[in-house]
Amino acid sequence: MIFTAKAFNELTSTEVYEILKARATVFVKEQKIIYVDMDNVDYSARHFFISENGEVIAYLRAFYEEEGTVHIGRVLTVRRKEGLGKLVMTEAINDIRKNMKCERLRLNSQTHAAGFYEGLGFKRVSNEFLIENIPHYTMELEV
Repeated sequence: MIFTAKAFNELTSTEVYEILKARATVFVKEQKIIYVDMDNVDYSARHFFISENGEVIAYLRAFYEEEGTVHIGRVLTVRRKEGLGKLVMTEAINDIRKNMKCERLRLNSQTHAAGFYEGLGFKRVSNEFLIENIPHYTMELEV
């Protein structure tokens, strides 16, 4: 397994393809979310992923949401129960602390995953709300 952190313009065409394939597999195929994934945020985001044999098996992106705040999104693992989510989040948080000046990290967690993020130190900062008809909380971590 290989952990990678890159800006969009550093990604190879194969890496972009594998990232988009993983996002479609998890969010469209598995979770049945119908949305436009290509939202132009990728261009300004830092991309973090774990790959094995060239396939992206865990991923997230991080981008400046507002001054002092980096937003983490599109968090996924293609394979479950292997610790990949914790690994990609931990490595990304460490990289963000070194390479992206910010005071806090923010993400929108699906409600069922809130405990996972709390285990990484995130705290709920909102009431439950819907994104694409899926319950979420906004969560933050001071860095």
